[in-house]
Amino acid sequence: MIAPTPIPVQAPAKEGVAELPGGGRLFYWDTGGDGPAVIFSHPATGSALVWPYQQPAFAAAGYRVIGYSRRGHYGSAPVDKAHPGSASVDLYELANHLGVGKFHAVASAAGGAILVDFALSYPERLYSLTLSSSVGGVREPDYLELSERLRPKGFDDMPPDFREIGPSYRAACPEGVAAWLALEHKALTGERKGPTPVNDISWKSLETMRTPTLLMTGGADLWLPPPLLRLYAARIPSNEVVIVPECGHALYWEAPDVFNRHVLDFIARHTA
Repeated sequence: MIAPTPIPVQAPAKEGVAELPGGGRLFYWDTGGDGPAVIFSHPATGSALVWPYQQPAFAAAGYRVIGYSRRGHYGSAPVDKAHPGSASVDLYELANHLGVGKFHAVASAAGGAILVDFALSYPERLYSLTLSSSVGGVREPDYLELSERLRPKGFDDMPPDFREIGPSYRAACPEGVAAWLALEHKALTGERKGPTPVNDISWKSLETMRTPTLLMTGGADLWLPPPLLRLYAARIPSNEVVIVPECGHALYWEAPDVFNRHVLDFIARHTA
């Protein structure tokens, strides 16, 4: 049964803006500390601000927790259309700026495509990869056709809370939906389209990945229903799959206790 979860008190964290060597600025927050780092990559509807349920839980577990906004999202510079760059390279430069070597990477939705591109380019920098409700950037025609067939014409123009949040949560937690929408409205601050992946994300490239990967989705996810997740997971050699009943696309928000428990268990087994 889905029930409202109060947003917990946040752990102390430093906020800043990283100036990237190739141009651009990224807003971030960082709890600091000596523990292994966990970097969160937000969905297209979000920013560095969408992780209030995760930040204190992961900090309490002994991790250095970092969230950041991609270009065009809250606190970060917009995408320069003349020099759009790559979001995975931006993440690489941000980690270097913060003095982070190897880390756990956790993403929701569109943030997952950036992390897959990062994992293909810099596998030595990752302990583990968590992709929640993410189609993962695959450009295979059959996969894209199947994904598009699941959603009717005009789906992208529907209200974001309908597209992203499951019906059980919308029915049970109107205050939570309002809080999610407030962060969604705050997230987009400038041009955000244009960056391209460094790698060709295909079935073949996924089969080369060796980073331990946790794949999660909700049973009511309109973007990534369980059969589509299993199709994706079948291409990644080292993976675990978690499907959370009743939840939609915003799994990290709808069922934060379940999300946190599974991710913390997974990364604890893959830190060495």
